[in-house]
Amino acid sequence: MRIARRGVLAALPAALAAPRLAAAQGFPSRPIRIVIPFTPAGTTDLVGRLTAEMLGRRLNHQVVVDNRPGASGNVGAEFVARSEPDGHTLLLTTIGTGAINFAVFRERMPYRPEDLAAVGLMTRVPNVLMAANNTTIRSLADLVREARARPGRINYGTAGIATSPHVVVEQLRLATGIDITHVPFRGSGPMLTEMVAERIEVGMDNIPSALPFIRDGKIRAIGVTSAQRNASLPDVPTVAEQGLPGFEATAWFGVLAPAATPAGIVQRLAGELNAIALDPAFRQRMAALGADPPGLTPDGGSSPEGFATFLRAEIARWADVVQRANVRVE
Repeated sequence: MRIARRGVLAALPAALAAPRLAAAQGFPSRPIRIVIPFTPAGTTDLVGRLTAEMLGRRLNHQVVVDNRPGASGNVGAEFVARSEPDGHTLLLTTIGTGAINFAVFRERMPYRPEDLAAVGLMTRVPNVLMAANNTTIRSLADLVREARARPGRINYGTAGIATSPHVVVEQLRLATGIDITHVPFRGSGPMLTEMVAERIEVGMDNIPSALPFIRDGKIRAIGVTSAQRNASLPDVPTVAEQGLPGFEATAWFGVLAPAATPAGIVQRLAGELNAIALDPAFRQRMAALGADPPGLTPDGGSSPEGFATFLRAEIARWADVVQRANVRVE
């Protein structure tokens, strides 16, 4: 009997692996949906749509984009976390939905890190600090001076609560001691529209979505949050250059799947997404928007294991920032 039991147990891994292998071999069997948890026109939307377009070509299969904004990205992220774990519903995650939100929303978070599986990191993106054209703010020093002269009366806009622009401005506020008021929007598009209309004095956003407005002279860029100047905005100094040495904050975008998605499907998707991240056409498009490659593997790409490790580190890093800045949802 003991020998028989050992034989049954020895056969279990192969028996359990067979359905996973079959699922991967039959994948995809219907259109793949990439959920973007913010409104159209923002950086998340730009990265998500390009990823969906190139993934569809590589798989020779339909890949559709589904914008589901709300609750700083939590609405779309929760939808994916609760979806059928078969690889046909994916999340274009951000630094907010993948890391910052867990600290900001705390017990109100509708999903947990373990509810989603890492597939691949696609790109990293610096933020840019901006001022409306009707202001006299042309540098970080100008902002600090104006804010100290009018405490609490300068409004700054972001794509929403717990987004990287929001938390980065809170880092700036801590570092400079200024008092400015956050005005969150439901995505970059509405915030940038208000800045162009000169109804918001200051804003922070990811470079790709803000870049067209800056280049057209509709908004004034006054600082980037990367360690070095960004190639897309070479004349704009870094925040670190403007009196805050060592200041650096980079947003990022990647793909997550429901946690129970079969490993074979995750690996299949990861291979395709990594090929996209390494594709010169994708990199050139991202570079033109001011974004950087993932850089999690020796070849500069990504992997599920590397992305999972990266996510854990980001969750810990931003939890510390959120706690020190006392960022919370009322």
